[in-house]
Amino acid sequence: MEIKSKLWIEVDGRPVFGRGRRFLLEAIDRYGSINQASKEINISYRKAWGYIKAMEERLGFKLIERQTGGKNGGGAILTGEARVFLKNYAAVEKGMQELVDKRFESIFRPKMKIK
Repeated sequence: MEIKSKLWIEVDGRPVFGRGRRFLLEAIDRYGSINQASKEINISYRKAWGYIKAMEERLGFKLIERQTGGKNGGGAILTGEARVFLKNYAAVEKGMQELVDKRFESIFRPKMKIK
């Protein structure tokens, strides 16, 4: 038996960031392309753009530097703020999971034999 938890960030009651949007930003970082990233995580390009726009508006800073197509093609890279945000989110997510695991162990382990 194991426990699972989810973390997401909201602004004014509206979701801004969570696991799926983290996957999107990480894929953009890997591929340098919003189009490739959206394919990787199985969402439409339009939906990916919508997520990026909503995140940037609600967080109040740019996440992506965009380059339109042309001779060398377009591309997208994460901003410095996006990289710091991802790092901080990962730290909070890890810390939360550690706390949840510890609490789960303290409550359930003494009462049950869990493997």
